[in-house]
Amino acid sequence: MPAEESIVDGVRYEAAGPVATLTFDRPERSNAMDRTMQARYGSLLRAAEADPAVRAVVVTGAGRAFCPGADLGLLGGISEAPPVTDDDLEGYRDVLAAALVRVPVVAAINGGCAGLGFVLACAADVRFAAAGAKFTTAFARRGLIAEYGVAKLLPELVGRGRALDLLLSARTFTAEQALEYGLVQEIVPAGELALRAHAYATELATYSAPRSMATIKDQVTREPATSLEQSAVASTKLMLDSFGHPELAEGVASWNERRPPRFPPHTGD
Repeated sequence: MPAEESIVDGVRYEAAGPVATLTFDRPERSNAMDRTMQARYGSLLRAAEADPAVRAVVVTGAGRAFCPGADLGLLGGISEAPPVTDDDLEGYRDVLAAALVRVPVVAAINGGCAGLGFVLACAADVRFAAAGAKFTTAFARRGLIAEYGVAKLLPELVGRGRALDLLLSARTFTAEQALEYGLVQEIVPAGELALRAHAYATELATYSAPRSMATIKDQVTREPATSLEQSAVASTKLMLDSFGHPELAEGVASWNERRPPRFPPHTGD
């Protein structure tokens, strides 16, 4: 299937087979994000979720940066707290779209990842990083706070102590340290990152049932806040429900026949 590609508001979208790729591509600002770019990113991820042909998404950056954060040019003239609007309070839906959509999202962190860009990476389901890529939470060194839910996401990824270290100090750290901390799952030579991330996403799209992946994302979001007993009961109900869907029969048949599964698309119940 030929690739379909477009670039609007600083985000490039390419769909090739079952994998869509979103690329931050605003070279004049090194991929720094403004509100229009942020909204476009969230909209594209929700569109990918709704597209039955898309079964996994890769998010990356063009050039030398992943996303260095919000465009600081937009903050320079602020001298007092603005009124809080509904749009402000709903903005997290775009920033955290990777965590909120039910399709798996793989972040391929090709370079500088800071501030808002750091939150975008934390919201992804799996993170690969180019060797030598640099990370920083940045907020405390800009007089800001831990934004858009990263104070919840980061401790879940690296533990409370390390999260506080990274948020309070806002120090720069490398991809290799990010792997040690558990923030990223794999380090890849820079020239191989795009291929590795796409290969991983393709494996998800080929061998894992879309309904299963959507449900598992929901479980991992919900169940850590419950007791073990509550988690077990909830997952048992989901397991029994899964017996009534076609994915189980196809999963067993593909195993017995030693072939890739032909799972149906899933766009929500």
